[in-house]
Amino acid sequence: MADESKTGRKKIQATDTMNRLMADYFYGLNEAAKSGRQKVAWCTSVGPAELLRAMGFAVHFPENHAALLGATRMSTDLIPAANAIGYSPDICSYLTADVGAHLTGITPLAKAYPGIEAVPRPDVLVYNTNQCRDVQDWFAWYARELNVPCIGISSPKNIGAVTDAHIDDVARQMEALIPTLEEIAGARLDMDRLRETVSLSRECTELWKRVLETATVTPAPLTFFDGTIHMGPAVVLRGTREAIDYYTVLLAELEERIAEGAGAVDGEQYRVYWDGMPVWGRLRQHSELFAGLGANVVASTYCSSWIFPAFDGNDPIRSMAKAYLELFIVRSDSYKEQYIQEMLRKFRIDGIIYHDAKTCPCNSNSRYGLPQRLETKTGIPNLVISGDLNDLRCVSDEQTKTNVEAFIELIEEGK
Repeated sequence: MADESKTGRKKIQATDTMNRLMADYFYGLNEAAKSGRQKVAWCTSVGPAELLRAMGFAVHFPENHAALLGATRMSTDLIPAANAIGYSPDICSYLTADVGAHLTGITPLAKAYPGIEAVPRPDVLVYNTNQCRDVQDWFAWYARELNVPCIGISSPKNIGAVTDAHIDDVARQMEALIPTLEEIAGARLDMDRLRETVSLSRECTELWKRVLETATVTPAPLTFFDGTIHMGPAVVLRGTREAIDYYTVLLAELEERIAEGAGAVDGEQYRVYWDGMPVWGRLRQHSELFAGLGANVVASTYCSSWIFPAFDGNDPIRSMAKAYLELFIVRSDSYKEQYIQEMLRKFRIDGIIYHDAKTCPCNSNSRYGLPQRLETKTGIPNLVISGDLNDLRCVSDEQTKTNVEAFIELIEEGK
């Protein structure tokens, strides 16, 4: 077992560049909303952002805002405000934290970015239920509260193979959004601009994949916890040249680490896979816990969810439909088993952590026997951690620490 006093996680130097990029993004949104010179669209994180960006909208992602509420540990105090108006404490804590923030007039953006007082007021709300139904209910609440139009895509679930019938369905729904968006934007969709935007998203996603796959090397130059932070541009700036430029810089730094044999975790001994959502309010604590035990969480389903190989600028709408249908969360358990099994092989994993997030059943894959089936197939041990993405009342720090320490000891005994 590693000596905790002698281990740690190295800072990625490109973080400062990313922070400036994200600041520019948020200040740009704020300017668009305040000046009225650019229409604002709210979009779910795996919604048709390329379409919105190509039509000239400034795009805000409430899930990103909710993650910030979690990471700043504000969410637990805000969730009860949403509960008080009838939104159950058992539903998505992104939804309840974000609605609670609106009801109380609070945003972490105000502290991080002086001059920003609130999230940008939307001109339209656009969702895709490929993640879960909660995003539709979330946006429907804002539609009533702010009296703005809410449109979206109802995506199929539990998909094995993605078929032409699936793609046709989602592509038709996406095309049906265009007349409403054109009316709100005051301009027709420029297909050449959409092709360019989708091509930029494809380039971004290829770079993001290369960033994550640097962790196939031992010692790995980054961790899952790094990934949850550095995925920001892939979420909110895909379809832009700025995201591509950033990941080019980040990739170069990680490749330099590889050339120098420098791992993100000092003395990496154990390689762990994380399935499910992060516990946003415990990123640093969990990062230090694993690093202190000589363990690097080198890969995850979560960070890899922003890899979209289907994007094709030559066929933008159908390729967007296909990309958003191929998302891990949309797929059947049999597909998920095969996917995770391949990731275990690629990243040479010693053990799997499943985060069973109380308010996020769609992103918790430990409830229907999948961990046991995978352990039987692969012999790789697993640990289920009970918690939540945003509601820290569901998190037991002592239990997590005790269970993780015992799990790493189990891995050590099996080596």
